[in-house]
Amino acid sequence: MRAVKKVMNGAVKGPLSGVRVVEFASIGPGPHCAMLLSDLGAEVLRIDKEGGNGWSNAIVDRGRATTFVDIRTDAGREFCLEACNEADVVIEGFRPGVMERLGLGPEALLGRNPRLIYGRVTGWGQEGPLAHTAGHDINYIALAGALDAIGEKGRRAVPPLNLVGDFGGGSMLLAFGIVAALFEREQSALGQVVDAAIVDGVSSLMTFFDGLDKDARISLDRGENMLAGRAPFYRTYYCKDGREVAIGSIETKFYKNLLEMIGAPIDLLSAQYDASNWTERGEILGAIFAQRDLADWVSALEGKDACFAPVLALREVAEHPHMRARAGYVLKNGRIQCAPVPRFSRTPGEIQDTKVADDLLNRWRTS
Repeated sequence: MRAVKKVMNGAVKGPLSGVRVVEFASIGPGPHCAMLLSDLGAEVLRIDKEGGNGWSNAIVDRGRATTFVDIRTDAGREFCLEACNEADVVIEGFRPGVMERLGLGPEALLGRNPRLIYGRVTGWGQEGPLAHTAGHDINYIALAGALDAIGEKGRRAVPPLNLVGDFGGGSMLLAFGIVAALFEREQSALGQVVDAAIVDGVSSLMTFFDGLDKDARISLDRGENMLAGRAPFYRTYYCKDGREVAIGSIETKFYKNLLEMIGAPIDLLSAQYDASNWTERGEILGAIFAQRDLADWVSALEGKDACFAPVLALREVAEHPHMRARAGYVLKNGRIQCAPVPRFSRTPGEIQDTKVADDLLNRWRTS
C-alpha cells in the first residue's frame, strides 16, 4: 500500500500518510470521521455543494481540500468518479439508496476501483424497516437502549449532547471500520463496503451495561443506576460558588480517601452500594461540598486518589494544567483546538494545512 511505503521513507507524518480519502460532505459523523483520518495523515478531498449544507465547522472541517460540485449533473458525477478512481477511501453519509441513484454507489465505484474502501454511515443502517426514515442522534440512542438509562428518577431522559450516537457510535465506528478494511486490503488487495450504522455502534457501546444488567450487577433504572448520577459516590455536587465537582469514587478505597479528605462521616462507607441509603447520603455530601468554592476543592482534592475532577466548561479545558502538560490543545489557523488523537510514538499525527482541491487531485492523478 502506498501509505506503508511513504511512512517507511519518512517523507510524511502520521500513520495514515499516503491514504487518499474522498469525503462527500454531510453532517455529524461523516465530517468528524474525515477529521480523524486527516489528523493521522490521510489526504482528504471533500466534495461539497455550492453554499454547503449549513453545518460548516472550522475545527471539524480542518485539514481538507474542498471542491464544490453538483453531483446531480453529468459533469459533476464524472468528476466524482474520477476522484474516486484515485482514492483509497470514500466517506458518505446519505440515506440508503441516494448514492446508488446518483450512479456513485459501491457497485459503480468498486467496479472501477476494486481496491476502494467505501465507508458509509447512517443512523438506522442500510436495511431494515427504519432504514429510509429520517432520524437524529436522540432517536438512535433511544432505540439502542442508551437514552432510557440517562437522567434522574421521575424526570425525562436527558440526551448527552450528540456524543453517544453521532460520534461514539457513528464516526468512531466508521473510522475503526475503515482502518480495519485498509489492513485487510493488504492481504486481499481488494476493497469493500464498511456499513457503520449508529444504532449498531451504540448497541456495541451498551454491551458493558448489557452484561452487568443481565448478571444483576447493575440496575439501568434511572432511580437505581449507579453510573447515571444516582449514587452519592458517582455524581456531581454544587460548590459554594455555584460551580460543580465530579466525584467517581466507586471503589471503596477511593471512597474512603474522599470521605477522609473532605471531613465526611466515615460511617458513610458502610453499605456503600445499598441504593436505599443513597438519597440521604447524597444530601450529606452535598451539604459538605456546598461549604467551599470550587477552587478550594480543586486545591484539596485534585491529584489525590479520590476520583475527583472539576466540572469545566469547554472554553476552560485547554487551560487546565493537565491538558496543557499533555499539549492536548494546539493553536492552528488562529484557533485553539484539540490535538490529533490517538498519539503515536513513531508516526505522530498533526493537523494538516488546508489544501487546494485542484492541486491535490492533480497530484493524485500523476503519482
